[in-house]
Amino acid sequence: MAETLDWEKTEQRVCEGEEELFFERIDRQSGKLYRIAYSYLRSNADALEILQEVSYRAWRKRASLKDEKLFDSWIIRILINCCMDELRRRKRVIPVEHIREDQIGSSISQMQSNDHLDLQAALERMPKKYKHILILRFYHDMTLAEIAEILGKSESTVKSRLYRSLKQMRIKLEADQNGKGGTRK
Repeated sequence: MAETLDWEKTEQRVCEGEEELFFERIDRQSGKLYRIAYSYLRSNADALEILQEVSYRAWRKRASLKDEKLFDSWIIRILINCCMDELRRRKRVIPVEHIREDQIGSSISQMQSNDHLDLQAALERMPKKYKHILILRFYHDMTLAEIAEILGKSESTVKSRLYRSLKQMRIKLEADQNGKGGTRK
């Protein structure tokens, strides 16, 4: 009986040590994870909330990580999935601010338009497979190899999708500029 209690105490200490190491690894990545979450959600509070959700989901699914060397790409993949879940949830809810803006008219948004907002709007309209690559490449300076590892695609697939996404972005931005009556030099 005493051996059983000692074994349970030892097992509990091992689990506590495992948990501490696991969350230390996440904490070391927290700056990078926050920047990625913020680039998807555009809100400080939402990005921080998603980081908590990522920590919870990763801890719950830690057994699915087969190779410890892939921890970084595994946690970023969980983060991207959480961000996409949140964005899907947002589409189902219409904030009151947007209703008021629609009632007032689009003239306010046209006055506030600039190149950065045009770029952000074009990025939001991109298909997910291109959007992920653009965000990871240009907002977070990841290499094509890192992006391929995170997305579980070959490097050549990532490279061709990056090329196609840049081409689509250029077309969207030119169409937006021409639609506003302006021309780019």
